[in-house]
Amino acid sequence: MNLATAPRIWQVGALCRAIADTLEARFNPVAVQGEITGFSRASSGHCYFTIKDGQGQIRCAMFRRAALLLDFAPRDGELVELRGRLGVYEARGDLQLIVESMQRAGQGALFEQFLRLKSQLEAEGLFDNARKRPLPLIPRGIGLVTSPGAAALHDVVTALRRRVPHIPVTLVPALVQGANAPASMRAALSKLYALVDAGNGAQGTASRQPPCTIDVILLVRGGGSMEDLWAFNDEQLARTIVQSPVPLVCGVGHETDFTIADFCADLRAPTPTAAAELISQPRAVWLGAIDLLADRLSDGVQAQFDVRHQRLDLVAQRLGRPSGLVVRQQTRLARLAERMRHSVLLKMQRLAQDQRALEAEMPQMLQRRMARQSERLDRAALRLQLLDPHLVLQRGYALLTDAQGQPVTKVAQVRPGDAVWAAVTDGEIDLQVSPRRLL
Repeated sequence: MNLATAPRIWQVGALCRAIADTLEARFNPVAVQGEITGFSRASSGHCYFTIKDGQGQIRCAMFRRAALLLDFAPRDGELVELRGRLGVYEARGDLQLIVESMQRAGQGALFEQFLRLKSQLEAEGLFDNARKRPLPLIPRGIGLVTSPGAAALHDVVTALRRRVPHIPVTLVPALVQGANAPASMRAALSKLYALVDAGNGAQGTASRQPPCTIDVILLVRGGGSMEDLWAFNDEQLARTIVQSPVPLVCGVGHETDFTIADFCADLRAPTPTAAAELISQPRAVWLGAIDLLADRLSDGVQAQFDVRHQRLDLVAQRLGRPSGLVVRQQTRLARLAERMRHSVLLKMQRLAQDQRALEAEMPQMLQRRMARQSERLDRAALRLQLLDPHLVLQRGYALLTDAQGQPVTKVAQVRPGDAVWAAVTDGEIDLQVSPRRLL
C-alpha cells in the first residue's frame, strides 16, 4: 500500500464539521422550493418538517424566532419556498436546512435573481476570504455611509460616542432605499475612497475641523423587507465595495438578512450597531490594558532589582575572610555541644527526682489502701449485724414456733389447745392456744 496516497483518517465529528463548513462556503444562503411533509411545532415554538419533491427530500428546522414571523400556518402537502442555510446536524450526521424564512411558492422571483448574481460574483472571486482584510484595532478615523435620516445613523453614532468618543467620524450621506440608492451609495463610497487616498477626512468647516485619516469604512442600513434592502444587491455597488482601499464593514438589516454587499465587504455585521461595536474597542478597555501593562512593568523591574540585590548580598558574604567563617562554625559547634550536655544532665535529674518521689509515697499509699479495706470490712459487719434476729426481739417482738419447731406466721397454722413457744430476748415462754383466738 502506498502511504503517500492513503486517504486521511477522520474522526467522525471532525468529518461532520468539515462537511458543514464546505456546505456553508459553497451554498449558503440557499433557497429551495418543495412540498411540506411531517410538519410539527414543538412546545418551545420550534418547527420541524421535511421539504420534498419527486427526486429527493431534506430535513428542515425552523427556530422560534423565525417561526414567529410567518404570516400563514404551514401544513403538510403545501408547496412553499424556503430561505435558509444548509448544515449538518452532527448528532445524527444528517443534512439539515435551517429555515430563516418561508413563503408560499410563487413569491421568490427577487431571491432567484439574488442567487444568480451571488453565483456570478462568487465565481469571479469577489467573495474570496483571501482578499478580505482584518479590522484595525484602534482606527484613527472612521468613514460612514448611510442615510442622514435613518435610525441606523443614530444607532451607529450612539455606539461610537459611548465606546470611542475620541475617534473622528466622517459621514458621507447617501440614499439606502429605492431605484437611485445604488448610484448614491457608489458615489458616497467613491468620495470616501478619495479622502482615504488623500489622507484627509471631510471638512465640515475648514477653520474648525482639522484633517483626519480614515482607517475603516461602515456601510449601514436598518432592517426591512427584501424589496427595501434590494439596493444592496446591486452588481455595480458590489464591485465598488471590493475596491475599498481600507477595510469595509457592512451592517445591513437584521441578523437574518443577507445581501450581496455583505459577501463583498471585508466583514459582515448583523446590525448597524454591531458594525459600530466591531470597529470600536471601548477606550476604557485600552486604558485598563495600559494600566495593567504599566503595573506588570513596574513589578518586573522591582523583581529584577530584588534579584540583583540578593546576588550582591550573596557575593559580599562569599568575599568575607575564611577565618571568620571557621570561627563562626566553631562557635556554633560549641553552642550545640553545650546544649546537648545540658539536656542530658537535665534528663538525669528528672529521673532521679521521679525515683525519690516514688519511694516517699510508698508508705502513704499502703496506709491509704489498708484504711480503705478496713472501712469496707466495717460496713460489711454492720450489714450482718442489722440482719441479726435478736435485734428485732429486743424491740418487743417474739418468735412463735409450733411443736415441730416451725415458725408460726399465720393464725390458720394452729388450733385451740395447741402448744406453742414464744422466743424472747432472754428465753422461751410455753403457751397454749385459747379458743378465744377466733373472736
